[in-house]
Amino acid sequence: MKKDLKKELTEMQYHVTQENGTEPPFQNIYDAHYEAGIYVDIISGEPLFSSKDKYDAGCGWPSFTKPIEVQEVTEHFDDSFGMRRVEVRSKTADSHLGHVFPDGPHEAGGLRYCINSAALKFIPARDLEKEGYGQYVSLFQGE
Repeated sequence: MKKDLKKELTEMQYHVTQENGTEPPFQNIYDAHYEAGIYVDIISGEPLFSSKDKYDAGCGWPSFTKPIEVQEVTEHFDDSFGMRRVEVRSKTADSHLGHVFPDGPHEAGGLRYCINSAALKFIPARDLEKEGYGQYVSLFQGE
């Protein structure tokens, strides 16, 4: 499977999702992206996050207060690089997404899902139905 992914993904997408890599901060497509829509797993297409839960944490990567589908984001202890962190992975594709930290907005639950853009594909709200994500259209009605 990884051989096929090497052909389908960019070098950075493969590095992040399959080799637990991290893309450079402030140099990724979704850090300062605020269009209405959802972010899905670049490999499986499973919905992960909503623009409704995205905020500017100033860290250089897209940050969200919660997943759109809690069961699709798994958490794992990560002590790599001498740090104690909680890694988040997509359940279906088992892709590395990023990490979750307890320093998010208190009023939104206090979590910050710091996610690599390379692990995500954005589906604009206007295209949700067309792209097969019609169940999420109601999140953006009236916008």
